[in-house]
Parts: sequence; C-alpha cells; structure tokens
Amino acid sequence: MQATRGLRESRTVLAMIRIFCRGCHGTDGRNLCGNCDELFRYVQARIEKCRYDVDKPTCLNCRVHCFKPAMREQIRLVMRYAGPRMPLRHPYLTLMHILDCRRKPPP
Repeated sequence: MQATRGLRESRTVLAMIRIFCRGCHGTDGRNLCGNCDELFRYVQARIEKCRYDVDKPTCLNCRVHCFKPAMREQIRLVMRYAGPRMPLRHPYLTLMHILDCRRKPPP
C-alpha cells in the first residue's frame, strides 16, 4: 500500500475513534480508553494486511470484509457517531476520505 495513503487512512480512523471515545466514554480526546485502543490496534492491523495493497478501496466499498463481526459492528458505531463531526474537526482527512470512497474495488 502506498505509505501516504495507508498512513492517512490510519490517521482518519484514529481521529474518528478519538472523537467517539471523547464523546461516549468521557476521555480527554488524546488518550483512548481500553476498548477504543483495542479497536484502533485491530483496525490498524487490518489496514496493514489488506490484500489489495495500492488499489485498496475504502472498507465500505470492499468486496472482502476482513473484520470480525463484533469489530465490524464497533467500527460502524464509531463511524456513525464521528462521521458528522469529522468535517469540522478534520476537514482535510474528511475530504480525502470522500475522494478515496470513489475508488472502485479491483476485480
């Protein structure tokens, strides 16, 4: 995977998890609670091991769902909460994620 794209995707997920953790678990927004830290580590490992490498679409558009069902539901909750808050707090990451969403999965 391109280093910059993978790094950006990790930064976007971390930003979303921080927003969620601060709003729902009462953390300071810098440090994550145990559950959110575990989720971030899991997501980061999945991004690094993605089989599509450079051609990776966003997980929503991917044909192969590599998350365990429980983790998939957790990240879905995080995105549902943090998604509407992202444009104000992280406009660049939001814009790049929207552009990445236009990528089609490889055949």
